[in-house]
Amino acid sequence: MRSLRLYGKQDMRFEEAEEPVIKNADDVIIRVKAVGICGSDISRFNKLGPYVEGTIFGHEFSGEVVEVGSNVENVKAGDRVAGCPAFNCGECESCRKGEPARCKKLHVMGAYHPGAYAEYAMLPAENVVPIPDNVDFDTAAMIEPSSVVVHGFYRTNMQPGAEVAVMGCGNIGLLAIQWAKIFGAKTVYAIDIDDAKLAIAKEVGADVVINSKEKAAHDQINELNGNHCVDVAIESAGSPITSAQVFALPKKGGQVVFMGIPYADINIVRSYFERIVRNELTVLGSWNAISAPFPGKEWSTSVHYMSTGQVNVKPIISHRLQLRQGPETFKKIINREESFGKVLFHPELG
Repeated sequence: MRSLRLYGKQDMRFEEAEEPVIKNADDVIIRVKAVGICGSDISRFNKLGPYVEGTIFGHEFSGEVVEVGSNVENVKAGDRVAGCPAFNCGECESCRKGEPARCKKLHVMGAYHPGAYAEYAMLPAENVVPIPDNVDFDTAAMIEPSSVVVHGFYRTNMQPGAEVAVMGCGNIGLLAIQWAKIFGAKTVYAIDIDDAKLAIAKEVGADVVINSKEKAAHDQINELNGNHCVDVAIESAGSPITSAQVFALPKKGGQVVFMGIPYADINIVRSYFERIVRNELTVLGSWNAISAPFPGKEWSTSVHYMSTGQVNVKPIISHRLQLRQGPETFKKIINREESFGKVLFHPELG
């Protein structure tokens, strides 16, 4: 079968691989219809995060069940599904407490387990999420990043009528805008330095878009709402700069949720850091997309709101490509040769 395998730093190869074979009674083999590039894939490709040399890459995907093990009851051949790519050990303290996202050995397929940049992928039945007919495969391939976002919102104490700022309008930020509305936000401020991304943010539901390149976002928000600040600030850019600036956005007693991961040290100027103390902010980290019972309500909730159209990923998808275009596409992304939103591969196309 066609696949993308990672052999080393920036060494991804489009090549033939053996198709998965049922080995366990709970195995499910899925024909991959759509699989997306995640920011963590870019990092692993560029900097070599956890991986096994030659492992098939990728983890955000949807497809059709082709074969199941003897004990599988939740899906059957022909069913349309998405894959939850996370694996937790089930034995550490966090797992025993019903907190799988905090598992000490948490990892996703495409690292130590063959991934989804291939014509076929295999997962245990509990990782397979059925999707309704009105959720297309491209949309379903983004259930995983959607679940990452809603996992973060579940960590807040956000109430209907809240004002929310989303800092960074990449794929996660654009989903966060929509989830903020679902959670009852009265006003959502979308912040970025790229006007094209801000245009998409407006399309998916942002009430106010703010380009922070020339003037600090918190100053612009204060001018707009009378020095009121926001109830919840989402950091979704994963930038060292925004990871410091985000502390200036919430009001006294407000919350900051970190969904992005800055791959560099963060230097926080005193005026920003002091706000954590003086404004008694709650600072929350949010990791992965799973909870108990596994894989968690994040997944069923994402499927529901995608089926109603309240989570709309179509404006976020910028490229639909053949799998063979993978190596060149990854290099273009890290070299910033082209503007990319969410990139999806369709393995059946070649």
